[in-house]
Amino acid sequence: MEKKNERIVHETEFFKAIAPLKPHVAREDGGHIIIKPKEKCTSRTDLSPQRAKDVMRLTMLLGEAMIAAMKDRGVTIERINYQDNGNWAFHYGRAPSFHIHLYGRVKDSARQQFGQALVFPTPEDEYYIGLAPLDEEDMQAIREKTAELETTERYDPKNW
Repeated sequence: MEKKNERIVHETEFFKAIAPLKPHVAREDGGHIIIKPKEKCTSRTDLSPQRAKDVMRLTMLLGEAMIAAMKDRGVTIERINYQDNGNWAFHYGRAPSFHIHLYGRVKDSARQQFGQALVFPTPEDEYYIGLAPLDEEDMQAIREKTAELETTERYDPKNW
């Protein structure tokens, strides 16, 4: 079920990838995609082997698509940082929810120094004000590149 304002970039049987409206990394600094399971779980250790393979395939597929698509859109991503976080749930007295962030990294990032670990304050912090999310054209370019890559032997689900 799609939530209001949920901007889906790609879906599989078990996961959906979204481009958040309030990103941790701005579009021009590389962008931000979140992969979420359709069935709630708290940790990757809760995943079945089939779901674990699906999320690994999806992180690779979307990472490659994001790099290629954003380069075509004028944002040269040097690296994707893949992070399985969930720590903020504890800040709000909730149980964590498994999800993986894809953070694009560019050499001339305005907010996160390239070559250093990403650092994020709590969601209420002023840090996030003005961070531009991936736009509709970015998301469409990533969708198209994802569809293209899925036709290759490397990402064919039969090989996973």
